[in-house]
Amino acid sequence: MTTLHLPKLCLDSELKSLKGTYLDDGWILHAIDYDCDVFDSKTGKKVLSFRKRALKGSEQQLKNFVKLSRPSRGRGPSAGPIDPTSVYWSKKTLVNTRVSSTGYLKEDGTPSKMNVSNNVFSTPIGYFNSIKSLGVDLPCRLSHYTQTHMKEYEGTIPYLEEIGTWYKQLNKDAYDFQMERAMLRPQFRIGETPFSTVTVNRTFRTGLHKDGGDYGGVACLSVLEHGEYNGGIFLMPAYGIGIDLRHGDILVADVHQFHANTEMWTTPEQDARNALLPKIHKDNMAVGTLGAGTDYARISMVCYLREKIILCPDQPQVTYGQ
Repeated sequence: MTTLHLPKLCLDSELKSLKGTYLDDGWILHAIDYDCDVFDSKTGKKVLSFRKRALKGSEQQLKNFVKLSRPSRGRGPSAGPIDPTSVYWSKKTLVNTRVSSTGYLKEDGTPSKMNVSNNVFSTPIGYFNSIKSLGVDLPCRLSHYTQTHMKEYEGTIPYLEEIGTWYKQLNKDAYDFQMERAMLRPQFRIGETPFSTVTVNRTFRTGLHKDGGDYGGVACLSVLEHGEYNGGIFLMPAYGIGIDLRHGDILVADVHQFHANTEMWTTPEQDARNALLPKIHKDNMAVGTLGAGTDYARISMVCYLREKIILCPDQPQVTYGQ
């Protein structure tokens, strides 16, 4: 196992100007596809721990997680830059467009009340704290998609518990910090983990962003794969890190650092082999959701504890809100 002590190469204030944009392999000085711990050479703080093929339960989980990711327009900078010529946006008249969000004119010619991001396959499963959404007060609850896919969700719990076990081993301080908080509202834990929530993403390239709304700043990431592809490298540009996070790997990382993913691509030979695979999802190509229509799939999971879960009552409510 390799240990690296790396300096920060650029300030957050410099990276902030790139938020919501795509970064490429040129940012990678340290290509990591091996067991590795990385520390900040100035502060001594652990930046990440990475282990290859650590998750033994991954082979049976694709069938569950592939059904737990649906399109969303609310992912902000992580959904990447707005492309007015794309299938999704070319059908709308855009207004107030920024890097990774835009408004649009409704059918009556009036502008939308809010800006939205690219349509990507990304769904939170597990528990949500109370929020106001489109004027409706939603209580602390299992997310709507969790409630409507309970069989698949329950099937993921042993795998998520395995991730939690690795979390405790790889960053015990962060694990203990989150678990102490999670145990104050144990009814909102996923199985025997310190996680309240998992964001499930399918085959989309993330723009530069920091995670928010989580408690402690450390999250656990893993990937399940169907077929062959290249790229999708997890970048931490401040440290020049590029991690090839693949099927069954686990990454425990400080997600309050700016991060992104590189482009995913295939060769003609990979396309030919992928075309022979069983189809595991059906996409409506007319919608133009990013990542749709590929024969391969990269399902990534981000496991974390929502910061405001502590404000919830003792029991979650069943509701068919968001």
